[in-house]
Amino acid sequence: MGENGKRDTMRSIAAAIVKWRGLFMLLFLAAAVYCALSLPRVKVNSDLTFFLAAHTETRRGITVMENDFVTCASEDVMVANLTYERAQELADAIGELDHVFSVGFDATEAHYTRSAALFTIAFDAPDDDEGVAAAREKIRALLEGYDSYTYSMDLKHYSKQLAGEMVSVIAIAAAVIAVILLFTSRSYFEVVIFFIVFVFAALLNMGTNFWLGEISMITHTIAVIMQLALAIDYAIIFSHRYQDECLCHGTAREALEEALAKSILEISSSSLTTISGLVALMLMEFRLGYDLGVVLSKSIVCSLLTVFLLMPGLILLFPRAIRRSAHRSLIPDITPWGRFLMRSKSCFVWIFLLLMPLAFYGARHVEYAFSDSTVTELVYSESRAAMRKIENTFRRSTSVVLIVPHEDLEAEKAVLRRIEDIPEITAATGLANIEVAEGRVLTDRYSAREFAELLDIPQETAELLFQAYGLRHEEYQALFSSGRESYRVPLVDLFDYLFELLDKGVATLTEEQAARVEELRETLNYAQRQLRGEHYNRMLLSADLPVESERSRALVEQIRSIAEEYYAPGSVLVVGDITSARDLGDSYTGDSLLISILTIVFVFTILLVTFRTVVGAAILVFVIQGSIWINFSFPYLQHIHPSFVTNMIVSAIQMGATIDYAIVLMNRYQSLKAELPKREAMAAAVNQSFATVLTSGSIMTIAGLLIGLRVSDVYVSHIGLAVGRGAFCSVVLVLTVLPQLLVLLDGAVEKTRFRLSLKEEEEAAP
Repeated sequence: MGENGKRDTMRSIAAAIVKWRGLFMLLFLAAAVYCALSLPRVKVNSDLTFFLAAHTETRRGITVMENDFVTCASEDVMVANLTYERAQELADAIGELDHVFSVGFDATEAHYTRSAALFTIAFDAPDDDEGVAAAREKIRALLEGYDSYTYSMDLKHYSKQLAGEMVSVIAIAAAVIAVILLFTSRSYFEVVIFFIVFVFAALLNMGTNFWLGEISMITHTIAVIMQLALAIDYAIIFSHRYQDECLCHGTAREALEEALAKSILEISSSSLTTISGLVALMLMEFRLGYDLGVVLSKSIVCSLLTVFLLMPGLILLFPRAIRRSAHRSLIPDITPWGRFLMRSKSCFVWIFLLLMPLAFYGARHVEYAFSDSTVTELVYSESRAAMRKIENTFRRSTSVVLIVPHEDLEAEKAVLRRIEDIPEITAATGLANIEVAEGRVLTDRYSAREFAELLDIPQETAELLFQAYGLRHEEYQALFSSGRESYRVPLVDLFDYLFELLDKGVATLTEEQAARVEELRETLNYAQRQLRGEHYNRMLLSADLPVESERSRALVEQIRSIAEEYYAPGSVLVVGDITSARDLGDSYTGDSLLISILTIVFVFTILLVTFRTVVGAAILVFVIQGSIWINFSFPYLQHIHPSFVTNMIVSAIQMGATIDYAIVLMNRYQSLKAELPKREAMAAAVNQSFATVLTSGSIMTIAGLLIGLRVSDVYVSHIGLAVGRGAFCSVVLVLTVLPQLLVLLDGAVEKTRFRLSLKEEEEAAP
């Protein structure tokens, strides 16, 4: 189809949209209501390991634990400046609360030192249980007035805090962006339309997230503000195009149809580079990239649809308000800056080229953190402050979980004994070492006589119980063998059977015996839910080692080696902070390179098709890639440890989004070069592109920095800071280095220009 055919098609589409604008507005209103009602249905997951590839040991182990076990809530509470006696009273009071299963506290240095007490509190239900939430509130009330520090994974409280922080960020960002838009707009009222369009686009994107099943906390937190930063340009471009067309057409409708016809291709093309970066994220093995890429790509599509289908109706609703609030441009003329760039030869290019090796070195040598406990916090967090306080006062252990097939309890006992002998292991808990009486554990095998002594019941009663158990399990020797004393049953299985009989009313006990059995039932139920599954058992271990170290990895392999002496190879899983950090680190190694290559290839291909010059496309990619290296050298220079996800996510977003700044400058330069000498053309191009680059760049910079400096989540804050810093770096390079580089290599740009078809060559011929 030729250019005339394209124009006619676009005009027909634009005319249809304008004609049916009322219907589109009703559809958007209905969709907004639907999405608003869908917001509570969006499921959010705050565990990064959930997004590991299915084949990783951590993901396999977590899947087993989700299917076979109930993980009960826990928290560490440190209370400073109190006597041991008072600490013991507090521990006893906490232990009496409903839903508190146990309180770990004793006179050892692990729990009391330098007038500070550490209570290790275990609850009897998961974190999301309402009873646990109520118990936590009672603990806070009990400790009111004390110098206390609480560290826990209270996700409900954490999510509420994070949501409050993001509301604050969005409110401040909206105010600042409104000022920027008023400054760079052509009509004050168009800013109102921009925000109406954005609210609808954001609501559509957020409400449809529940279609994805579950999204990450990181995605859920930053999606709205990133959508604002990435897509507000589309509304600005369309509005300005409409006002340009108003000068050439007699009616607002005619101007709108022409502006829409010209904007659809222009805005859609502009979105391609951003989407290409997000598509690269979706190809990561670490599925957080897919999660973020899908949601942000969807946000771009929602923004495009809202601009193309809703905004025309809004403009025709308020044509007078737009016209009456029109004002002269407040953007300064920076042509003198463009002329200075052209007069100063290539000074910025040489500075850039000298910086590149240093920036590359710094970016490659950043020490990324693969555990949230080792990420440098940028914003104060009460929970993390408590964690640091506890770590500085007591030696905080690292958790490790060993998962084994559950059928061999004797093997489990042997494994636990050997693991307990490892010097770095400070605690090891499994069914095979939970005591129900002094020297007696749940997995010990008992005869009828020994069971009668344990519960203080008549031996005849115990023998009847054993016979019934044997009959149930087709072990008839318990009924007919003369060596009944040699028939033994694991205590954990026998208790399960006894509780079943008691619940059915088949067996009865005296009041004293019943009280003893109920006490044991509570311990057994807690232990079984935590440690015994349908197919697996797990052992909970604590190690006096940091999460990220070679010795930690060696410990994991040592634990695995011990377990595999008793269980079939491949049937053992070791899971915990150490293994999740290892698996996340391994995924980063491959994904980081993949994302960089794919993003560059996708963007370069789009630029190649757009500008049809190999060197021109390479220059634009090189400058933005340089801004990415400069951006990621800052953590190295500041000696901070950002999360590994920052690098993968932000490098793709920065390349995909900020390359638009370079495209705007290149477009202006190419157009003006046909009429002016190249240096004058570039000076004018810098001035003409300044408004777009300033608006888009400042919005992304401010949005990112606000997230980085006001959100306490370490993953979200580092991503926000890097996005804001990266956008600023790109703006600076596009307005300094890129103009000089394009003029310097203009000859090479033209020599590598090509045509896509023979027809174009014929059209270009005189």
